[in-house]
Amino acid sequence: MVRVGIDLGGTNVAFGLTKEDGTLIAKTSVRTKKDLDAEALTDYIAESVFSWLKEQGINDEDILSIGMGAPGVTDDQIGEVVYTSNLPFYHTPAREIFHRYTKHPLRFANDADCAALGEMICGGAKGYKNSITVTLGTGVGGGIIIDGKIYSGFNGAGGELGHMVIRKDGEACNCGRKGCLEAYASATALIRDTVRAAKAHPDCAVWQLCEGDLSKINAKTAFDGMRLGDAVCTELVQQYIEALGDGIINYINIFQPEIILIGGGVSKEGENLLAPLREYVFRYTYGRDFLPRTRIERTVLGNDAGIIGAAMIG
Repeated sequence: MVRVGIDLGGTNVAFGLTKEDGTLIAKTSVRTKKDLDAEALTDYIAESVFSWLKEQGINDEDILSIGMGAPGVTDDQIGEVVYTSNLPFYHTPAREIFHRYTKHPLRFANDADCAALGEMICGGAKGYKNSITVTLGTGVGGGIIIDGKIYSGFNGAGGELGHMVIRKDGEACNCGRKGCLEAYASATALIRDTVRAAKAHPDCAVWQLCEGDLSKINAKTAFDGMRLGDAVCTELVQQYIEALGDGIINYINIFQPEIILIGGGVSKEGENLLAPLREYVFRYTYGRDFLPRTRIERTVLGNDAGIIGAAMIG
């Protein structure tokens, strides 16, 4: 018996097969046809998945469960993708549409929650019942696992980890508020701040690293400048880590998870990010002098986490 996991993204739909314990067996992806309406897109996804399963020699009797992670709010009780910000879903009856292809009920969760579940089952949080996974990319996302289960609130919209205010009246956030963690700790925010620093300091290493073209700046540029010993870049990285650390401290103070995993593009910095982050977090976390410490590590599964977590929802 196998499980099927689907990770719905704005650019691609990734899906794959796992063993009953979540071990990934095979995977593939198709482009997300954003020009389709929600029901047509769901039917396209289902047709793509089941055509691929047929190629793999998998029929309905071989399947134990089917799950999908979507970038937004889902309702597993009634079988809908309630809302996604970058795709046309709005109260879309995806379970009903999938029933055209399978007898198995399609299960749902937020895509970041699926990734957190995948890390708990087969990745960096394996062996821990309480964990938080934070993704540092275009935004700051993630998922919360409590007692081995996804926590998403009463309405499926819980766990928006990037939208905790850490600076009152601070930088504008896409959610409409100001000062959110996402506006300071995302890769997008780090790029913005690196561009600002370069404009303010024409002699800093950023100009050398981007070859005089500010459009070439990415989330790695400030760290590269820090490694060159540039004072401006070193300060940029320190400010970034402190902002991220303020969010992590809040997560720990509220949930006291056994482990927090950091993923996304910025996490590729490894210990250059994590070592000073741990130092900052442990300096200010509640109970730091007498409670066991939350571990802070990198994610392990990368893009496979969402497929694995989705497969294991059911």
